[in-house]
Amino acid sequence: MEGADFKLDGKPFLIRSGEMHYERVPREYWRDRMKKLRALGLNTLSTYVFWNAHEPRQGQFDFSGNLDLGEFLRTAQEEGLWVLLRPGPYACAEWDLGGIPAWLLADENVKLRSGDPKYLAATARYLRKLGEVAGPYQVTRGGPILMVQVENEYGEYGDDHAYMSSIRDQIRAAGFDVDLYTSDSAELKVLEGGTLPGVTAAINFSAGQDPAPEFANLAKFRTGVPRMAGEFWTGWFDHWGEQHHSSNPGKEAAHLEWLLAHGISFNLYMAHGGSTWGYMAGANFDAAFEPDISSYDYDSPIDEAGRLTPKFYALREVIARHLAPGEMPPPAPEPQPMVELSTLEFKESAPLEQLLAAPVHAFAPRPMATQGQSHGLMLYRHTMKGAQKGTLEVQEARDYALISQQGKLLGVLDRRRKEMRLDVQLTGRAPLEILVESEGHVNFGKHLADDRKGIVGEITLNGAPLRDWRMYSLPLDHLKPLRFHEQKPAGPAFYRAKFDLKRIGDTFLDLRGWGKGYVWINGHNLGRYWGIGPQQSLFCPAPFLKAVENEIIVLDLTPDGARTLRGTLNPVWATAGN
Repeated sequence: MEGADFKLDGKPFLIRSGEMHYERVPREYWRDRMKKLRALGLNTLSTYVFWNAHEPRQGQFDFSGNLDLGEFLRTAQEEGLWVLLRPGPYACAEWDLGGIPAWLLADENVKLRSGDPKYLAATARYLRKLGEVAGPYQVTRGGPILMVQVENEYGEYGDDHAYMSSIRDQIRAAGFDVDLYTSDSAELKVLEGGTLPGVTAAINFSAGQDPAPEFANLAKFRTGVPRMAGEFWTGWFDHWGEQHHSSNPGKEAAHLEWLLAHGISFNLYMAHGGSTWGYMAGANFDAAFEPDISSYDYDSPIDEAGRLTPKFYALREVIARHLAPGEMPPPAPEPQPMVELSTLEFKESAPLEQLLAAPVHAFAPRPMATQGQSHGLMLYRHTMKGAQKGTLEVQEARDYALISQQGKLLGVLDRRRKEMRLDVQLTGRAPLEILVESEGHVNFGKHLADDRKGIVGEITLNGAPLRDWRMYSLPLDHLKPLRFHEQKPAGPAFYRAKFDLKRIGDTFLDLRGWGKGYVWINGHNLGRYWGIGPQQSLFCPAPFLKAVENEIIVLDLTPDGARTLRGTLNPVWATAGN
């Protein structure tokens, strides 16, 4: 950095970046997507590093397979892309707990995103490991990493400059010696809380809004420094039960034109969103709990399946006008093949209870984190001392609870609707069962600090606490113990189908008619589905498929519904029904 320009090799350099998260794109497609970023006219790639993906259990790191950050960085350099690295340790990104490992929530005294010594000890360990993996790829050592971000949108959360300084110092101690930057909205209060002296302050805002006032705000805060739209939002994310978001390519292209005409660097968020596999979709909490869907298409220029959209071409045209004379973006690679799947019938099933291991006994119910569980389901059982009826109250079931007895569903408590009470009539002959599903930890705002999953607080019947519980952890990480048979289970169950393919390609699994649950294809967890929409399909990339003996397993928490599905060429979006 020098003055109002970024500098590369001593010359002014305009960062034309696009966001793409390696964790959300199959490794086999990284190069294809990077070629498409180049074809869009970009010279830089921005990516988060999600801490919880790399340290799923305390002290156990994973940088293999789809988490091979070193290979991702090498590929970016081979494809002619510089890199903006965003290691957090907090990321947001509609990712579970904003990338912070949920195992930290097991200790109720730990204060996330603060100067708490326990928290900072964990962040320091993570950043040291990251320095070992990514440090060699900095531009100062011949690699593609131009800059590293300190924390993320911290001004939206707090104003503890000592904490921000600690994270900056940990990043430096981990061996990152390139320029640092922060990324926040352009509100003055936010900038004051989330930035650091001597660190570039990038600003975040929608590509659909006029950028001039945003940079006017930045100018009130700092002048004579490089300007960058750290997140130029090309679309938006979706919550379950809401409508699918889309945006205006023409308006976004016009605003990108303004940035380029004023020599302002930018990062398209997202250039390619991809998919949030498994349990990693997060949640928001505004007036109520708002869980995110599994698709991270984001209405991006490059869609979830890697196809080029009208928005891609609108933005490419603008960027091309601002390249050096005679320079043009390279051509994009051919699209990946798509395939349809004929209707599959799920004739075999296995009840959820097959996965029950030895329970933990407790006087009162406890959250998942206290049992070392970060995601999935937890079953709470209480033996009734006699038949009773009245109001069952769960202080808070996070996030979706099915209440049953003797295999009969008595009702559902949905955290989105702030449901806590249910009128019940219970027999004395069978245990009361409460099956709780985590729908993703809050990833933005104050509520992330204590968003423990499972049952939080007391369970009462007519005001009297129910004591003595057996708690069964169901993280759903391993399905091998399941034994499938042709049967009709009464409650939550897994359903299985097998199929062969004459031609392998990407597809979207159409889940209309199913209730609520998860889908695995050849062991890959594709994420959550829910009949309330808007997402009604799950993207299944070709690398997850094979020619013969494909196995698809669907967990449905609801007792009734379709037991067939097919593969389509396009995603299925439906009008959401809250």
